[in-house]
Amino acid sequence: MELSNINYLAVGVAALASFALGALWYSPVLFGKAWQNELGFTDEYLQEGNMAKIFGSSFLLMILMAFGMGMLLQGHGEPVIGWQGGLIHGLVVGFFFVGTSMGINLLYQRKSFILWLIDAGYQIIFLGIMGIIIGAWS
Repeated sequence: MELSNINYLAVGVAALASFALGALWYSPVLFGKAWQNELGFTDEYLQEGNMAKIFGSSFLLMILMAFGMGMLLQGHGEPVIGWQGGLIHGLVVGFFFVGTSMGINLLYQRKSFILWLIDAGYQIIFLGIMGIIIGAWS
């Protein structure tokens, strides 16, 4: 593993783009209300959360995911993978690893297929976006 091949600026931008997508994805404009209903969360319950801790921790975890994507795409000294290769890698990781893992958890938690579509859909798409950004900057 050659960590010096990783474009750390691309990792940061990929994490930021994923975080921004989450702000839109879970807003009332897209799937926020449906997600809230599937979980039985009220507006009051959501407002009780420590937003600095939740958002800050989420962003740190997205940086770790983007770093992992950087390791996958750039950490082996392979030739330039490009945005298309990055997209494919991101979608494969998103669907076959993250999406399926989330599906297993939701089955045992007896949560709905709609919740899986919302949460896994976000993860799959943002991993594809991470792949595009990091792959394009390889």
